[in-house]
Amino acid sequence: MATHTSKVPHTFVLLFSLIVIAVIGTYVLPAGEFDRTTDENTGRTVVVPGTYHKVEQSPVSFFDTFISVQRGCIDAAAVVFFVFIVYASFYVVLQTGALHSFIGWLLRITEGKELIIIPVFMYTFALAGSVFGMFEETFGFIPLFVGLSIALGYDAIVGMSMVSLGVAMGFAAAFMNPFTVGLAQKFAELPLFSGMGFRMISWGVLTTMAVLYTMRYAIKIKKDPTKSIMYGVDMGSLAMDHNELIQRKFTHREKMVLWVVIGTIALLIWGVITRGWYFNAIAGLFLIMGMACGALAGWGPSTIAKTYVEGCRDIVFGALVVGLSRGILIVMQDGNIIDTVIYGMAQPLAGFPEWVAAEGMLFVQTLINFFIPSGSGQAATTMPIMAPLADLLGVTRQTAVLAYQYGDGFSNLLWPTTLLPVICSIAHVPIEKWWRYFIPFFVMLLAVEMIFMYVAVAIGFA
Repeated sequence: MATHTSKVPHTFVLLFSLIVIAVIGTYVLPAGEFDRTTDENTGRTVVVPGTYHKVEQSPVSFFDTFISVQRGCIDAAAVVFFVFIVYASFYVVLQTGALHSFIGWLLRITEGKELIIIPVFMYTFALAGSVFGMFEETFGFIPLFVGLSIALGYDAIVGMSMVSLGVAMGFAAAFMNPFTVGLAQKFAELPLFSGMGFRMISWGVLTTMAVLYTMRYAIKIKKDPTKSIMYGVDMGSLAMDHNELIQRKFTHREKMVLWVVIGTIALLIWGVITRGWYFNAIAGLFLIMGMACGALAGWGPSTIAKTYVEGCRDIVFGALVVGLSRGILIVMQDGNIIDTVIYGMAQPLAGFPEWVAAEGMLFVQTLINFFIPSGSGQAATTMPIMAPLADLLGVTRQTAVLAYQYGDGFSNLLWPTTLLPVICSIAHVPIEKWWRYFIPFFVMLLAVEMIFMYVAVAIGFA
C-alpha cells in the first residue's frame, strides 16, 4: 500500500522564496520613506509622524536577487560568527563530558518527578525576560536544556521550549522590560513602567499557557516517542542516553569545568545588565569559557582548536540560515518598501471603531516585526506613529504600547527574520519543525492577546 507523507520544502527553499516575494514587492509597491530625527529623550533615531512621501522607484533586478544572499550573509556577519563561536564553545564543553555528568546528577535527584523541571525553568526564564529583558542571553542554556530534555525522554523541542519559549513569553508579556515596555512608554510620553498591574496579569496568563502547552506535548511524546515532531532527526552531539547519564559520576576535572560554565553565565548576565554587553562581548566571553574548559579537561591547544572546528562544522547550516534570512531585509531596504509597508498598514486603522483599531494595531505590529526584528528599532519606528494615531482613534497610548509589545515579542519565535534561525540552529531543531510545533500555539496566543486588547480598550487602560 502506498504511503503518503507531507514533504516540507528545505529551509533554504522557504527563505529564498521569501526573498523572491520581497523582490516582487519592489516592483508592485511604491517606494517611499518617512523623515527621521533624533529623539531628545532617548537619543535614538525615530520616525517623524505625517512625513511619509514617495521616493524614486528602485526595483531589485534578477541578478541583484542572488547578490542579496551574499550581502545578507555579510550584513548578518556579527550574528553568523556569534552563532559559530558560541555554539563551538559549548561544543567544547560538551566534549569534556562535564555537562553529561551534571545532567546525570539532575536526573538522579528528579527521578520520578521529571515533569516538574518544565514549569520551574520556564517560569524562571519568563521572569528574567520580563524584568531584565533577557532574551539573547539564554542562548548558552539551549544546548544544556536540549540535552537534558532528550535524556528525560522528551525531545529537542521541549528543551528549546523550556528556554526560548519561556523567556520569549516573559519578554513579550513583560511588565517592566526596559528594552520594549520602557522604551515604548518613553516614545509615547507615558510614565515609566505604568500599567504594571494589568501587564502582570497578562504575563501570568500567557506564560502559564506556554507552560501547559509544553507539558502537554512533553507528556504525549514520552508516552509515544513516534509522536515527536523531531522523531528520526539525528541530534548529533546533543543526544544523550538516559541510562548512561544516570550512572555517570562527576570527576574533579568535570566539576571545575562546570564551575567555569556557571561563572561564565553569571558574568554574562552581569555584563548584559550592567555593561550593556551584546554580541561581540558575549562571543568573547564564550570563547574564553571554551578555551578554559578545554584546558581544564587536560587538552592541548591543538586539540582545543580541532574541537572548535568540529563545533563550527556542526552548526554551519544554522549560520547560513541567518545570512539567508537577512537577504529578505536587504531586498526590502534596496527597494525602499519597508516604510511603505508600515505606512500602508497603519493608515487604514483610522477608519475603524476604537476597539477594532486596537486589534488592528496588534496585527500591524505583529507583521512589522517581520520587517524590523529589533524590539528597540520597532519601538523607534512605530511608536511615534501609533501614539498620536491612538489619540485620534480614542484609544489610550498605554493600549498602543500593549499592542507594540505583544506584536514585537510573540512573533520573535515565528518570523524567520528574527533571531529564530539562531535559536533553532543552536537547538538542532529544523525551523520548519519548530513552525509545526509553534504555529498552533501562536494562533491560541493571538486569540488571548486580542482578548487582552479588547479589555484594555473597555477599561481605558492607562
